[in-house]
Amino acid sequence: MNPLARMLPAHFFASFFGPLLALIFFFGSCPAQAQAPQPPEIAARSYLLFDVTANQMLAGRDVDSPVEPASLTKLMTAYIVFDALKSKKLDLKQALPVSERAWKMPGSRMFIDPKMKVPVEDLIKGMIVQSGNDATVALAEGVGGSVERFVQLMNDQAKNLGMKATAYRNPEGLTEPGHTTTARDLGVLATRLMQDFPDYVGYYAIKKYRYPGTPAANENNRNLLLMRDPTVDGLKTGHTEAAGYCLIATAHRDFPGLGSRRLLSIVLGAANENARANESQKLLNWGYTAFEAVKLFEANQAVLTPEVWKGTQSRAKLGRPQAIVVAVPAGTASRLKTQVVRPDPLVAPLGRGQSVGVLTVLAGDQVVSEIPLVALEAVPQAGVLGRAWDAIRLWIK
Repeated sequence: MNPLARMLPAHFFASFFGPLLALIFFFGSCPAQAQAPQPPEIAARSYLLFDVTANQMLAGRDVDSPVEPASLTKLMTAYIVFDALKSKKLDLKQALPVSERAWKMPGSRMFIDPKMKVPVEDLIKGMIVQSGNDATVALAEGVGGSVERFVQLMNDQAKNLGMKATAYRNPEGLTEPGHTTTARDLGVLATRLMQDFPDYVGYYAIKKYRYPGTPAANENNRNLLLMRDPTVDGLKTGHTEAAGYCLIATAHRDFPGLGSRRLLSIVLGAANENARANESQKLLNWGYTAFEAVKLFEANQAVLTPEVWKGTQSRAKLGRPQAIVVAVPAGTASRLKTQVVRPDPLVAPLGRGQSVGVLTVLAGDQVVSEIPLVALEAVPQAGVLGRAWDAIRLWIK
């Protein structure tokens, strides 16, 4: 579960599961509570820094304050378009018409007109690299049939993703009453976009693009960090007078023993184009140096193998299909301890992927992360005799 959507604490599972068993594993000593590093001063209305690899928020300010998303809106437009591509309702080579509405859109443009039929892939590049409002409307009409229907799809998807403080009024992000979001919700959207559509997020790393016949001066991506930092590969800029200058930036850097580690920064309401890039770079650099990522368990590695009652197997493997990684203040990795809260007794059947408890990672008394554990393999229910025998054993126990 994404902590940006407010992860349920471990005591929720205690009340839900009934009798529980808590197990503690120690990594090194257990000193006094670790102090979280203090983030740098960020010249913006609000900001957020998220460790995507560890699934943890590292820092933030006013992350739940309502803001205008400007062209960051186009991340949700892209989510809907990518989903249509993934489900084969749309094809990259498919040519879409350009309506009068799309052609007359104010603000950033791809410079397409009603005489053209433009391939979906070019419209995606125009929306992402050039932040073209005309390309965005053409895609919205192509997927939704109308802008109004597409906006309904956007709001439905926001609800599905748990973006409780977000409401869309248009697909491009121009100022309109009620068109609002928060830094937290933008973090949820950005992480899910990268997670759900790995085949398409590469468009956000394109530095230059223009459709044949359109102005060459319009080809540069507005995300200045793509040109400044080779580890940055996305995501999206935004600007209106009301929203100020905004940037959602993501970078991935390699570390020994861990592999690639991805961070996501969200800077909203900076003073100008250069400031949003500088403040985003400051956040990313701080996150990589102030926190270290620790891999506790590999993907599909059992965190524990508790006894199972009334099943065809005597034990269950509990873990995560992804590697379990946590971000901790630099130099404190040896102080970690983990605690598992799970049902006891554990009774079959268990389905593969079924939630079966929570792994809480602590540094001293401070909770670093709470990670739901799932059954890595199914444990079917035993036959009548097996269930009866275990029922007797449980009664005796």
